[in-house]
Amino acid sequence: MTTNHVIRPRVFTSDNVAGASPEMIAAVAACNSGPAMPYGNDPLTLAVEQKLAEVFEREVDVFLVSTGSAANALALAAVTPPWGSVLSHSDAHINRDECGAPEFYTAGAKLVQIPGAAGKIDPDILAANANKMVGDVHSVQPSSASITQATEVGTLYGLDEIGVIGEICRGAGVALHMDGARFANALVTLGCSPAEMTWKAGVDLVSFGATKNGTFGVDAVVSFRKELSSSLAFRRKRAGQLSSKMRFMAAQMDAYLKDGLWLRNATHANRMAQTLAAGLTSIPGVEIQQEPQANILFCRLPLPMISGLLDLGFKFYHDRWEPGVVRFVTAFSTSDDEVADLVTQARAVATKSTLLEAR
Repeated sequence: MTTNHVIRPRVFTSDNVAGASPEMIAAVAACNSGPAMPYGNDPLTLAVEQKLAEVFEREVDVFLVSTGSAANALALAAVTPPWGSVLSHSDAHINRDECGAPEFYTAGAKLVQIPGAAGKIDPDILAANANKMVGDVHSVQPSSASITQATEVGTLYGLDEIGVIGEICRGAGVALHMDGARFANALVTLGCSPAEMTWKAGVDLVSFGATKNGTFGVDAVVSFRKELSSSLAFRRKRAGQLSSKMRFMAAQMDAYLKDGLWLRNATHANRMAQTLAAGLTSIPGVEIQQEPQANILFCRLPLPMISGLLDLGFKFYHDRWEPGVVRFVTAFSTSDDEVADLVTQARAVATKSTLLEAR
C-alpha cells in the first residue's frame, strides 16, 4: 500500500504565500447565514468601520477593498489631481510593483522618486521637491507624498521620522499617505498606537493592510480627512472595488481585529524573521545586511549556497538586487520548524561547499 506524503513547500518569497488564519474561514462561514443589505450597508461592515475608529482613536472613513494596490491607488487619487505629483521613495511598491495603477487612477499624475537610505525618503530632499515649481503652470504640482511602513527593505520609519515628514507635508500643502501593507508588523515593533503612527504624526490616509497578515482578500483605505469621503466613495465604485456582498470582506476584517489577532499574527511573523536571522548569522559566509525590524530579512549568501538551497526546493527572491543578495520573508503561519529547516539546510550546504573546496 502506497502512502502519499504531502511535502510542504519551503517558501520564503513573501507573506502573500500564506493562507488565511482559521478565524477568517470561521468568520466568513458564520456571516453566510441569511440575507444582508448589499454594498456595505450591512451591520457587519458598519461594525468594522466603528471598530477601526476605535483602533485609530478618532472618527475615520473606511473603504474596504480587495487588494493593497487598489487601496494605494484610490487613496492617492483622492488627493492627487492629474496635473499633480506623488512623492515617494524609488523602491516604493507604488513605484516598482503596481503596474502604473497610481498613474491610472489619478488620470495621469506623475510619480516623483525621492531617494533615501534604508528604503526611507530623505526629508531634506522631500522638502525641496514638495516646494518645487509650485504655481508654475508648466510643471506638475507637488500634491501628495507616500511612505511605506514597513518599507520594501524591511526597515521602519520611527515616530519622529514620520512626524518630520508630516510637518514638511503640512507646510507645503501636500497630503501624506501611508502604504501600510505591513502596518501591523511595524506597529508591534515600534510599540506605539495606530494613532501615534498615523494621524497624530501628520498622516492623512492609510492603506491598512490585512491580506499579508491573515485575511484572504481584504485591505482598507482609512481616511482621517472627512472632506475626502465623497471622492473616495465614488472612486471605489468606479474602480470596481465596491463589493456587492461586502459582508464577506467585513467578516474577515472583523475577525482580523477581534481580540488582537492582527497584532499576534504580526508579532509571530516578526519573531520568525528574527529567529531566522539569528540562525543564519552563525553560518560562515552569511552576511545579515540588517537586523529585521519587521518580517523581512535581507542578507548576502555565497552563490553556491543560493544554488544549493534552490536545488533543495527553497523559494526566495535572489535575482532582483546584487549577486548574492537574497530576501527571506516570514509570515504569521511560518513555523519554528520551517525556520530551523532553512537554517539547517543552509549550514549543510555551507559545510558541503567547504569540503569540496578543501579537496
